[in-house]
Amino acid sequence: MRPKRIAEVLDRLIDQHWPAFIWGPPGVGKSAIVKELALDKGLELIDVRSSLLDPTDLRGVPAIIDSKAVWCPPSFLPSDPASSGILFLDEINAAPPLVQASLYQLVLDRRIGEYELPKNWWIVAAGNRSTDKSVVFRLASALANRFMHIDFDVSLDDWKSWAVSNRIHPTVVGFLSLRPELLLEQVGDSPAYATPRTWEMASDVIHRFGSAAESIDLLMGTVGEGPAAELLAYEKTKFRADKFEKIVAKPKTEKLPEDLSEVYALTAWLAYRADEVLIRQAAAVLLERLPAEFAVIVARDMIKGSMSFMKEPGYKEFVKSHGELFV
Repeated sequence: MRPKRIAEVLDRLIDQHWPAFIWGPPGVGKSAIVKELALDKGLELIDVRSSLLDPTDLRGVPAIIDSKAVWCPPSFLPSDPASSGILFLDEINAAPPLVQASLYQLVLDRRIGEYELPKNWWIVAAGNRSTDKSVVFRLASALANRFMHIDFDVSLDDWKSWAVSNRIHPTVVGFLSLRPELLLEQVGDSPAYATPRTWEMASDVIHRFGSAAESIDLLMGTVGEGPAAELLAYEKTKFRADKFEKIVAKPKTEKLPEDLSEVYALTAWLAYRADEVLIRQAAAVLLERLPAEFAVIVARDMIKGSMSFMKEPGYKEFVKSHGELFV
């Protein structure tokens, strides 16, 4: 499933008690989706790293009360019967078999020993796949059968929606629009490789250093040598902020880029600055000058950057003329 669909599915399932398991490669945003869901719903989130547990950690330790041994559950499990939230068991298949076995009763029966999970808590788990060269153990069939399983499929469109809203540097957004296959690379021999998470890191690096050219050595150790070199070449030859400023200053007459990669760069740059009034006004004018397929991308990305873009007269006119493209 694409990230947007996973978020929708989790949202629909949250008020029932069957647990869900999200499978996907490292760095694609599995845990981020769960955290955003909890935040949007105003729910408490307890993130338990299963790989760090010992088999006895969930059961707790015994104490003598009235001459009887009573198990005291761990403090990290929710105890308030009136509380509500998500118990997130991350890296669950990185836990050894004995730890997985200790989760059987908690996942299916919502209890372990004397402890019972409050009724308004939902269990969600996540893990990497063995094909991603991650350190994982085979998920025991008895435990696997206790979950609804969701496969995470990386989507550039969904990532761009997130990127625009989270101020990812326009150089990164524009580059990946041109080279979407580099959003997620297969794990190789190098410890640095491209994933949605490392591209977010790359964006932070460029923000801090000012450009890819000033930080190319660090970018190579973030997204890998090949993607970093391509990003640098893109920045040098296609990402011309000075040229884009001239277009914004004269959106009705200034010559627009014809090269595909430059158009991607322009759309990313406009969306990144969508909170500026002059940028929104210029972008609305450009909708009728850009090829329709790119104009739709600009319109959608500008709205993600600022809902105020929908008030621009140029946007309203474009929707009237090309409403079928937004379906």
